[in-house]
Amino acid sequence: MPNGTYPLARRAALRLRGWGGVAAMAVACGLTASLTLLPLAQDGTGAAPAPWTPGPGVGTGVQIKTDTCEHPEASLTPSSADGPSVRAIKDRGKLIVGVDQSSYRWGYRNPEKGVLEGFDITLARAVAKDLLGDADAIIFRAIPTNQRIAALNSGKVDLVVRTMTINCKRIEQVAFSTAYFQAGQQVLAPKLAKDITGYDSSLRGKRVCTAEGSTAYDALAENSFGALFKDEADGTKDDKDLLTVPNQLDCLARLQMGEVDAVVTDNALAAGQAAQDPAVELKGRPFTEEYYGVAAKLGNDDLVRRVNQVLVGYRQGPWQAAYKEWLEKDLPGITGPPAPLYR
Repeated sequence: MPNGTYPLARRAALRLRGWGGVAAMAVACGLTASLTLLPLAQDGTGAAPAPWTPGPGVGTGVQIKTDTCEHPEASLTPSSADGPSVRAIKDRGKLIVGVDQSSYRWGYRNPEKGVLEGFDITLARAVAKDLLGDADAIIFRAIPTNQRIAALNSGKVDLVVRTMTINCKRIEQVAFSTAYFQAGQQVLAPKLAKDITGYDSSLRGKRVCTAEGSTAYDALAENSFGALFKDEADGTKDDKDLLTVPNQLDCLARLQMGEVDAVVTDNALAAGQAAQDPAVELKGRPFTEEYYGVAAKLGNDDLVRRVNQVLVGYRQGPWQAAYKEWLEKDLPGITGPPAPLYR
């Protein structure tokens, strides 16, 4: 649909459902160290892709106008051509990707296997396979939420695949692929906290934890409903990171220790945290509509186009297989990835 607007019906079809009732499952995940070089993770189960139902993201992308930031998730058209960024990766023989190692189901270290697994890890391997012909030709660097952009700009990583929301502010700092997942901000709190009902006035006077540099922090800064969400010493040498922390899993630890009353984060991440701890649950409904993208350094257009080319094929079956393996149990009812938007 060239030069048209993105159909609202398609947006509505992608709204996440079934966020309540996530499974209780304990997983030991260590807190992420900033920019720590990780050993190469091995392949997963190797199972054949499971049957899948085509979702809204399967098919032709939509071309949109780009004179406003109405659709920040619109990206460059796909291409398999090798530009300078792609050639540099091929010359090195390894793709370096910034990931999380403490977000259950997305990017986490399996305590039994000692390897990184999850939905984002699977996608990163698909990119490595396309670029270098080997899904294991990859180096993972664990980076905290607030260091994702800095890691790209400094050249420490080629890409970030770490549940990174595309928004108008960030597209001025890094280049994103087309969206590969839709999420939304939501409140996570103890099941026994019946007085917290969601992102509303029930948060007044409550201590709310978010990750630094996250869209959740930005949302609270715009409208906190009277919640306490910012440490007095934020950004100083005395910053004790009680309410604003480097990584979202730190918020779960604060919640478990009773140091905060609630957490605001992407519901996709919160569902994984609820699966780790049966004493917490998602409250209310998602109050934003957000899209995750693969991030690259601003100006590395050839690499962004190549990732978008990978995503064209990934949406045709591998996405559904990864969803079934990593997310379906705790995030049921998602029929497919978001449809790509191109500018």
